[in-house]
Amino acid sequence: MGNRIRLTMAQALLRYLDQQYVERDGVVQKWVHGVIGIFGHGNVLGIGEALEQGVSTLPFIQGHNEQGMVHAAVAFAKQKNRLGIYACTSSIGPGALNMVTAAATATVNRLPVLLLPGDIFADRQPDPVLQQLEYPQDRTVSVNDAFKPVSVFWDRIWRPEQLLASLPEAMTVLTDPAATGAVTLALPQDVQAEAYDYPVSFFERQVWEIWRAPVENHTLETVTTLFRARQRPVIVAGGGVHYAGATEALARFAATFHVPVVETQAGRGALPWSHPWNFGGIGVTGSRPGNQLMREADLVLAIGTRLADFTTASKSLFSHSGATVVGLNVNRRDAAKLNAVPWVADAKRGIEALTTGLARHGYRAPYSDETTRGRRDAWIREMARDQDRDAEGVLSQTTALGVIQETIGPEAVIVAAAGSLPGDLHRLWRCAQAKTYHLEYGFSCMGYEVAGALGVKWAEPQREVYALVGDGSFLLMHSELLTSLQERAKVTVIVFDNGGYGSINSLQKAHGSHGFGTEFRYRTPNRDLIGDRLPVDYARLGEALGAPGWTAHTADALRQALIEARQASRSCVIDVKVGMGTGTDDAHSGAWWRLGVAAVSSSETVQKARDVMEQAQRDLVE
Repeated sequence: MGNRIRLTMAQALLRYLDQQYVERDGVVQKWVHGVIGIFGHGNVLGIGEALEQGVSTLPFIQGHNEQGMVHAAVAFAKQKNRLGIYACTSSIGPGALNMVTAAATATVNRLPVLLLPGDIFADRQPDPVLQQLEYPQDRTVSVNDAFKPVSVFWDRIWRPEQLLASLPEAMTVLTDPAATGAVTLALPQDVQAEAYDYPVSFFERQVWEIWRAPVENHTLETVTTLFRARQRPVIVAGGGVHYAGATEALARFAATFHVPVVETQAGRGALPWSHPWNFGGIGVTGSRPGNQLMREADLVLAIGTRLADFTTASKSLFSHSGATVVGLNVNRRDAAKLNAVPWVADAKRGIEALTTGLARHGYRAPYSDETTRGRRDAWIREMARDQDRDAEGVLSQTTALGVIQETIGPEAVIVAAAGSLPGDLHRLWRCAQAKTYHLEYGFSCMGYEVAGALGVKWAEPQREVYALVGDGSFLLMHSELLTSLQERAKVTVIVFDNGGYGSINSLQKAHGSHGFGTEFRYRTPNRDLIGDRLPVDYARLGEALGAPGWTAHTADALRQALIEARQASRSCVIDVKVGMGTGTDDAHSGAWWRLGVAAVSSSETVQKARDVMEQAQRDLVE
């Protein structure tokens, strides 16, 4: 049997993954960069044994929280523009379920990650095995079935030879820009250890093309005609601009034809902030001048965006009666949202083809330079005003962000995800370079930030990486700070301590509530959570793990801490004490976001907020 090799299923899995490469635009690179995992009885004697015996060259990284390690893998794929992944393995039961949230984060954001949870015994001899879910209606069900709704591909490997069919199909999905997301292969623990005589050819090097969807001439002609006929075109730059490597093409297009560009959270940095046709963020967390341009637009070219409610301000920004939306996207469903003219094509190819088509007609958008210059100047003044905000004796969050911006340098990468920081960053952060603004806002997943920073550092080890995280999100998950120390992958964690869930506290107060259950306070004798603020030293929490720590109450102290952290050789924690409610708010953007305000309440302010919400809905329909 010279053309076959006897391996366990786990050994074959790793050997196969080790030989997978991707190619785009003639550049070939490694696809799977390693395995991140936490071992338990469901995977330690299968995948764990295979990794220990070195059947592949894939490195093993020890995670410290299953959700956190997948977040790191997701951030790695995002920073690599979907041109590299990590596989993540867990034991069965709780370990596997801890990965479900991060799987959803990957799928919502259209980012590839391979999940390898251990599973129950295929032969069922020891049933019910430790941590097995006994589901009486279907004995084939385990907790890993919970991955189905959050995965773009799911399979359970009941027999070792099943890999021959399942792995290539999984790879096809992972490397497809239009279909990618979380791929889950559930691995019964007995099958991981079973042997099979695999064809040697199965383990030969394979290169998967990351294809660029071609530009269809008929649609290109339609879009070219629309641009020539409309008076107020605007481009919405989404994450797909980055993933397609289309930032330079977009910059040339905007400068050549004088078309304003606004950016989603995922698209931020598509243009340098200094580009004359960059008008900042769009949507609920966007800039007021950018949103005003959107309201007046009669043609919107939405490039590589899911057009979710924060981007569209619950669709209110796309309410111009004569506006046409063109969706340039590799994903047909995303391209057709908002009744758009679907343009299913690669972002880079599409922009380049449209550039050629419009140049042939000598096109230039009919905006007056005076009007556009005034609105861009208004955005810049808005940023400067908010970063110098007085917070009545306490350090404001916006001032702290200004200090960070001026201190860390233009090549550093910031990572954030949830809470009030994404709104402040989208409105205020000035991106000088692409891929320096890493926001997970498709799922707005608390706990992503520290792990995400680690994934970014793996993707770009030469850069300084900063996790900007609220105290609530830091408390939820900071376990991969230990992984960063263990792996000698330096990240700087900046904790914004405002004493609670600040963004939700502000949301309550903006809709009639006085704030309830969103501040970190002691319970009083009468059982209310309105006592003194809980004093937490986040710098010492970092120090307990081995990370140098600083606490900053002032702008000067924060600046000095950043300078010293930059000189450190390992991961650090900076605890920044900021005032609750000292960031920007949705009023800065002039955009609406629909929420479920109570229709019946004893509070007059809540009743008024409900009236405002209902009127906004009527205005949108009318």
